[in-house]
Amino acid sequence: MSELTRLFARINELAKNSNRLIVAIAGPPGSGKSTFVEKLKNKLDDTVVVPMDGFHLDNVILEERNLMPRKGSPQSFDAKGYVNLIARLKENQETVFAPVFDRDKDLSRAGAIEISETTKIVLTEGNYLLLNQDPWNQLDDFFDLTVFLDVLSEILRERLIKRWLDQGLSLEDAVIRAESNDLINASLVSDRSKDSDFRINNF
Repeated sequence: MSELTRLFARINELAKNSNRLIVAIAGPPGSGKSTFVEKLKNKLDDTVVVPMDGFHLDNVILEERNLMPRKGSPQSFDAKGYVNLIARLKENQETVFAPVFDRDKDLSRAGAIEISETTKIVLTEGNYLLLNQDPWNQLDDFFDLTVFLDVLSEILRERLIKRWLDQGLSLEDAVIRAESNDLINASLVSDRSKDSDFRINNF
């Protein structure tokens, strides 16, 4: 049985005895988290996806804090806001609205995802969900199941450079953007994330 098949079986098993199941999918930038989560969602009933990326700080704030070159790093997120959202989702006492990050507009849109009290499974994905530093480590109390996407560093590098090329950057600029920020963040995630319940290699 493949690790992915085992994961589907485990989610369905846990969901039978839970009013609200929260599954965290973590991994470095470029590991395929969004694609992986959509694949999971399409095979599960009554499931909503809540990305961590909705908690990006606005570019105006990043500029004020000289963080624009490090956008996507842990300090460029409203981490406590994300932790509070996941806590509310775990309590499951009311309908909750979550933000989403609009990549085309390069900003977060508030209240873009509705999670009702009847939603059985919440899939949440992001780079730092298993990061072993405050306040990210507070998320342990709310996740029922954790997954880590582990991808070889050379594959991550290719994917991240291509991501910038697809946004219109030259090869030189794409390499600079990847190496000066994305790959630094990727190393942090790989080195400082806690163990997960499931590990998916080279998705």
